[in-house]
Amino acid sequence: MIIIRKKLHGLFIWQLWNCCKHRNLIDIEVYDGKIHLNSERRSKMDTVFLKTGTDEKENKERIERAGQCLKQGGLVAFPTETVYGLGADALNEAAAEKIYAAKGRPSDNPLIVHIADIEAVKKIAMEFPEKAQKLAKDFWPGPLTMILKKTDIVPLGTTGGLETVAIRMPSHSLALQIIKAAGGYVAAPSANTSGRPSPTLAKHVLEDMNGRIDMIVDGGEVGIGIESTIVDMSVEPPMILRPGYITEEMLEKSIGEVTTDPALLFLPEEKAPKAPGMKYKHYAPKGELKIVEGSKELVVEAINNFVLNELENKRKVGIIATDETMNLYKGGIVKSIGSRKDDRTIAKNLYAVLREFDEIGAESIYSESFEGGSMGQAIMNRLLKAAAHRVIDAEQI
Repeated sequence: MIIIRKKLHGLFIWQLWNCCKHRNLIDIEVYDGKIHLNSERRSKMDTVFLKTGTDEKENKERIERAGQCLKQGGLVAFPTETVYGLGADALNEAAAEKIYAAKGRPSDNPLIVHIADIEAVKKIAMEFPEKAQKLAKDFWPGPLTMILKKTDIVPLGTTGGLETVAIRMPSHSLALQIIKAAGGYVAAPSANTSGRPSPTLAKHVLEDMNGRIDMIVDGGEVGIGIESTIVDMSVEPPMILRPGYITEEMLEKSIGEVTTDPALLFLPEEKAPKAPGMKYKHYAPKGELKIVEGSKELVVEAINNFVLNELENKRKVGIIATDETMNLYKGGIVKSIGSRKDDRTIAKNLYAVLREFDEIGAESIYSESFEGGSMGQAIMNRLLKAAAHRVIDAEQI
């Protein structure tokens, strides 16, 4: 190990770390105001798996154990109401930066700071505007992330080098208890390797993170199944950067005009992402995913024809359907993602279904489109990224 002992400015440290990490030139860590260059990669760690249950005493002990691990600079995965998060001390730059290494996540992709008390905003945000306070009152705790101008206490390693910070107060009771036990500020992106479908069960985290992180806390299946809505409150009018369970209509009912970032579904590679998940490939299964859009009859006909061709070429092929259409397909492995009568079920099952196709080794996957409805924008945002924007118009075939 080589240690540069001269104390360096935080911005310079972050820039050097980002340069080296992003290009995979060297194994580099930053702590105690120094840059540590490791000549050899560290061996896999033993990941502790803790399952919560009905015993309150045991649960309390496990929460305290998770909190201590986070306080000591470790990585802990835990459930929220959206997806499982991979937590680190948000105010400890070295700890937060471990997230990037564990996930294989680009270091210019900001992390969301999770809090357990609205008053905690004042320590990490320079301002807490009236509109942001109104959204906090209406939707916190809950699946809403707000971007505000950060204070100096929040390291650039947590914010992806930005002068803003993304903040969320989750509603999952176990998440809130772990955040409190950890000191109140936990950076936590989804607990999957970068680019893979986000985890909605602890076993998904184990598949991706076993040997990469210190601890996984199993709190059962999550409730919503897709990540939080992100709203940039550092601009006027506020701007939606990522759609989610909290819709544009709900936001406007609370604070008035809200705009949507035109880069919502696609961001050119040369631009720095303003919020998590905007720039890089996300949510993708191992097989090639394609979305087929159009009327129900034409979509079903087109997918059946595609599947027939795939089967003739001896490829394992999957179909993402709904409760209403799954019996209309004639071949392949058909999975219902939920019901169009309640698109919250589609959102909840999306990532789990993508992972199920990975488990069975699907080489090609064809999905119906899910535009419309209260969750349509959020679902399609994730599905389009998972498919790398491969969309087929059934009416043009």
